[in-house]
Amino acid sequence: MSGTLIGLVGFGGLLVLLVLRVQIAVAMLLAGAGIYIVASGGMLAGLMFTLNDLVYARLSNYDLAVVPLFILMGQFATHGGLSKALFDAAGKMIGHWRGGMAMASVAACASFGAICGSSLATAATMGQVALPELRSRGYSGRLATGTLAASGTLGIMIPPSVPLIIYAVLTQDSIGRLFMAAVIPGILAALGYLIVIRILVSRNPESGPVGDKAPVGEALKALVRVIPILLVFLVVVVGIYGGWANPTEAASIGAGACGLIALFGGMGWTGTRASLLGTARVTGMIFMVLIGADLLNSSLALSQMPTELADWVVGSGMSPMVVLFVILFIYILLGCVMDSLAMILLTIPIFYPMIMGLDFFGLSAADKSVWFGIMTLMVVEIGLVTPPVGMNLYIINKLAKDVSMKETALGVMPFLASDFLRIIVLALFPSISLWLIHVLG
Repeated sequence: MSGTLIGLVGFGGLLVLLVLRVQIAVAMLLAGAGIYIVASGGMLAGLMFTLNDLVYARLSNYDLAVVPLFILMGQFATHGGLSKALFDAAGKMIGHWRGGMAMASVAACASFGAICGSSLATAATMGQVALPELRSRGYSGRLATGTLAASGTLGIMIPPSVPLIIYAVLTQDSIGRLFMAAVIPGILAALGYLIVIRILVSRNPESGPVGDKAPVGEALKALVRVIPILLVFLVVVVGIYGGWANPTEAASIGAGACGLIALFGGMGWTGTRASLLGTARVTGMIFMVLIGADLLNSSLALSQMPTELADWVVGSGMSPMVVLFVILFIYILLGCVMDSLAMILLTIPIFYPMIMGLDFFGLSAADKSVWFGIMTLMVVEIGLVTPPVGMNLYIINKLAKDVSMKETALGVMPFLASDFLRIIVLALFPSISLWLIHVLG
């Protein structure tokens, strides 16, 4: 068997294991071990030495310390009631507009995502806070659930973003550059959702009724309550972009600050314990998946499959943009049956060499890597709300007892249209993602 055939068969076996509901980390370890043994001619000792080195190299990586720290920051934000303060402030400011509370949900999700870094946590937390308020004010079930499911994806679009950190680790790219490049696409995503809500309530005014305007005093008090949260975001983001702190140091400051804000906001021992345990569980899961991905990547590299596929794509004469859109389409299909982290870990070792071997608008290798990371993140974001396995749909629908899954899926479709339009624009104009990097250096 050729190396490419060994890699393809092993990758197919991995997909079969996933269909059989084997955990992603275990599936990648098994597939990686199988590919390694066949490609190396049965060298079990070599497999053990490789796995030993990979585990040590991964767990001793200083850059990965940023993952549990950002997760802890998000856990403190989730259990410390910060989401309610953000939603109240947004609601007091624009809740009196037609569809204003839905727009406030988008703004609150974007703000919460800036201190959380997880779409699932953003959707679950903001859903608990915003959904009862939207329904009590007469918002249709379709608009309420569709807005929250789509807005939850802003948790990974607005930096800090755990999937972007994983992408940076896999590609050995700069976490700070990727965070910087995600700012404008994240803002465009939020603005696109606001425009969608405006269009929907203009066509069907009853779906998003006008609310009462909050007194100026109440609005100012609500804004004052979120100032500490905004300061945390500014310290973390400006610290990274300004070069005052590396991502790990900034994440440490952010986690400590969020913990203090949550404690002063009334988070007791129960919330603290839940935050610590939640961080440990999610971190353990991510690290196990990373170890499985490392073994799979090493085995695929041994088989030479990614290199040979990349050479075939480069030599095929296909337009680089055709290759890019085919890859993005594959991501959309995978998003229907696979979670975001699994998609990134499984596909980047194969797709990344293809993209780096092609010429896109004369971009340098560094800019091309960052641009493809943002494009990947946006398509992974779509996977969180595409049926049948869009996790955000299930999270929001579980909270909305009186809304069917069909209504939730239909409600998210206009927001998906906004996502597709944004992907096309950013694919054709990479400078939109890269502008901030070039301006700030």
